[in-house]
Amino acid sequence: MIVRIMGEGQVEIGQDDLDVLNALDGELEAAIEAGEEEAFRERLHALLDKVRHVGKALPDDSLASSELILPPADASMDEVREMLGDEGLIPG
Repeated sequence: MIVRIMGEGQVEIGQDDLDVLNALDGELEAAIEAGEEEAFRERLHALLDKVRHVGKALPDDSLASSELILPPADASMDEVREMLGDEGLIPG
């Protein structure tokens, strides 16, 4: 799966890593629903850090289309709330 972190570029994520990312996504969604800003910020950074860690960076000139777009680390809770789908930021 090709993932773009807004403002950073694209990485390729293996199918095996999606369960961990979905768990972090669920925690992020729960923090948003509870309106807990500090927990939201921690969960967003944890999710993005994990994507960076498990993902293989694609070259800047790659033309691969992103299957998933994640917000930047400095996104507000409202901005992330608008990006949430029925299954959070990461479907599955």
